[in-house]
Amino acid sequence: MKVSWQGILTLSGMQLRVKLVVSYIAVVLGTILTLTLAIGLAAQSYIASKQRQTLEEQASYWTDQLEYHYSRGESWQNMVEAIRAPLILAIADTDGDQPVCIQPAFLSQDSCGHPQLKEALAGALRGKTIYGDFPITTHHNTYSAAYISVPLQTADHKTIGAMFLSEPQLRLDAMLVRQVNLSILETGIMVALLATLFSLYLAHRLTHPLKLLTEAAEQMKQGKYTQRVTPPKTQDEIGILAQTFNEMAATIEADMNELRLQEQARREMLANIAHDLATPLTAIQGFSEALADDLLPDPVARQETAQRIGREVQRLRRMVAELQQMSSLESGRVQLDLAPLQIHTLVDETLTVLEPECTQLQITLHNEIPHWMPAVRADSDRITQVLLNLLDNARRHTPAGGEISVGAQPQQRELRIWVSDTGEGIDPADLPHIFKRFYRADRSRANTTGGSGLGLSIVKAIITAHGGRVRAESRPAQGTCISFTLPLA
Repeated sequence: MKVSWQGILTLSGMQLRVKLVVSYIAVVLGTILTLTLAIGLAAQSYIASKQRQTLEEQASYWTDQLEYHYSRGESWQNMVEAIRAPLILAIADTDGDQPVCIQPAFLSQDSCGHPQLKEALAGALRGKTIYGDFPITTHHNTYSAAYISVPLQTADHKTIGAMFLSEPQLRLDAMLVRQVNLSILETGIMVALLATLFSLYLAHRLTHPLKLLTEAAEQMKQGKYTQRVTPPKTQDEIGILAQTFNEMAATIEADMNELRLQEQARREMLANIAHDLATPLTAIQGFSEALADDLLPDPVARQETAQRIGREVQRLRRMVAELQQMSSLESGRVQLDLAPLQIHTLVDETLTVLEPECTQLQITLHNEIPHWMPAVRADSDRITQVLLNLLDNARRHTPAGGEISVGAQPQQRELRIWVSDTGEGIDPADLPHIFKRFYRADRSRANTTGGSGLGLSIVKAIITAHGGRVRAESRPAQGTCISFTLPLA
């Protein structure tokens, strides 16, 4: 059987909700049962305490009465003849005989001869106060009533007998206790119902954001990286989780977009490489076939064709070298030989290399960097390559009679260096892309100018490896200025 992750996560969410509801109900019911038991025991203890207090008060009263009449020489029988209260009252003399015992008329069983009564009187004759429950049988039911048995003593603490006292109508009211417990239980059930409704609401509040997170995660699994969740208003753990999920989704979306851009750039790069390699290879193949088929009998034409083949081979070698260098720079495998470098001197040396060709093209070169300009910390060979690329690029786009200038200016802890020309300029739509690999603002001029589309990319990679930045400014028909920064030594 196939089970989807959506089903598993949904089931987990339902299980969590059930666990929360059951936990709340269990806590409420446990509290209610504990309170019922505690209140029932407290009520029972209170009623028993009141019974005992009442019996002690009655026993004190009757003890005083009996001891008073005994001191006047009256008999035990005469002492209790006037008693009409619903009491079980028994008196024993010092010999253990029981001359007096009365009980209410509503009792259906003789209580005076009960062994528990006699045992209680015997304990009182030994000077003890005895408490306990006594079985009572009426015409309707049987229950227990509390009793007390106390010694009877003269003023000089001489024991003259014992008294047993119980009031059958004064009993532990079990019905009252049951009523109290029932009331508490009914209240508890109502509270449990309310707690259940509240727990369902609270569980929904807690699990609904998790359900939304689960659905969003499922959408992201299907490739919908724009999916987000609405964070709850509360800034609790679930709110933080939702916020973290959105931040994670934004990061994944950005990474996927970057991967798509890189994949597109890779495809464009491969297409550009294939195109740039195919052009010289086609020329080499055509010229080689012409020489092989002896289609050029003129020695001068044959020599020119061989020179063209050599130029195309050099073009291929230069392109392959630039590709290797670009790959090394971007991968970080190139080790820079950093040292203090006087940029004025380096620019003079570089301009000397390009000056003959520029003079032939009627282009004027200017080194506007003063001698006192502070040194930079850089690799002289790599910066020379940067200057050669920028100057050669400016030469190819500057017409006869134009000028190319190199200047510099300190800025905080770095030196800004620029190469400007009075050439044709760059279209504003092309300006943001000129540092991309194989990008040409005018592809139709690629063959005539000899550019491979990697020169400015190599410049940016070298400057970035030095910790600097590259920037381009240009206006059509007014010239271009490309600047870069290097750290001061």
